[in-house]
Amino acid sequence: MEAKEVLDARGLNCPLPILRTKKTLNTLQSGEVLKVVSTDPGSLKDMVAFCAQTGNTLLSSQQAGSDFEFVIRKA
Repeated sequence: MEAKEVLDARGLNCPLPILRTKKTLNTLQSGEVLKVVSTDPGSLKDMVAFCAQTGNTLLSSQQAGSDFEFVIRKA
């Protein structure tokens, strides 16, 4: 699935990756996809919790070297 936007949150620590994700998702239409790249290991559990609380769908999460990549579909 192709992402409408890519958010580079590398180098940011909690809570900034989540706050930037929320801000970027607010610019998207329902059903559009956002890819987030973060280096904060805490973002693994934070993205799961964020999506559960907001109703957005976490389509995938994976680690690629020191980066954590998340693909989220806006509710």
